[in-house]
Amino acid sequence: MRSLAVFFALFLALMLEAQFVRPQQAQRFTYKVVRALPHDPEAFTQGFEFRNGVFYEGTGLNGRSFVRRVEPTTGRVLASVPLEGKYFGEGITVLGGKIHQLTWKHGQGFTYDQKTLRRQSTFQYPGEGWGLANDGKQIYMSDGTAEIRIWNAATLQELRRMTVRYNGRPVSQLNELEWVEGELYANVWQTDSIVRIRPTDGTVTGVIDLTGLLGGNAGEVDVLNGIAYDAAAKRLYVTGKLWPKVFEIQVVPVR
Repeated sequence: MRSLAVFFALFLALMLEAQFVRPQQAQRFTYKVVRALPHDPEAFTQGFEFRNGVFYEGTGLNGRSFVRRVEPTTGRVLASVPLEGKYFGEGITVLGGKIHQLTWKHGQGFTYDQKTLRRQSTFQYPGEGWGLANDGKQIYMSDGTAEIRIWNAATLQELRRMTVRYNGRPVSQLNELEWVEGELYANVWQTDSIVRIRPTDGTVTGVIDLTGLLGGNAGEVDVLNGIAYDAAAKRLYVTGKLWPKVFEIQVVPVR
């Protein structure tokens, strides 16, 4: 009887251990379109944020890279500043009256005044630049790998990194980023998916499938890329590179 009791105790211990080390299953989500808004089909969207009633957008491609302020309901560009032709613009984030922008392969970033879009300073970082977002205190940066870099918002110096994992496996190709209600949302390049990331440890808690969002729209379009969140009204906007539309969507759990 004693050996049987020991066996069951060991079995229970192993079951409990397995429960705690087993990767958490990410929740699946789909979407509902609330409304479609116009978007410049020439904009190769790399960074996308909503602040004070307007979109801030960073675009890419050499000779076509801009930082600009856009009126959501009309798509009208309210103000714009170009990058020098040698730079391929990437992600942006707006924080503390400033706009920070990455470039793809130059390891060179730019900081602008949010109101005037006048360039104020530059900064450097190792490797490639893809996406940026912030939680009001820290800045999050993607570089195309499974790692997210966390920066000091005041100095733009790297504090640490976290590896993003889905069911225990690293997720690479993380692109445009957005902070949404305590989570980090990230486009996964060349897919129709957005992953929801727990910022404390990089765990993917959910996957939003946006397949079919643009529909059979004619014209030259590229991949889904661009997430903006209106925190006051709790509205989520998504778009893509060279897309003619921005979509306000509701995220719907898959049951």
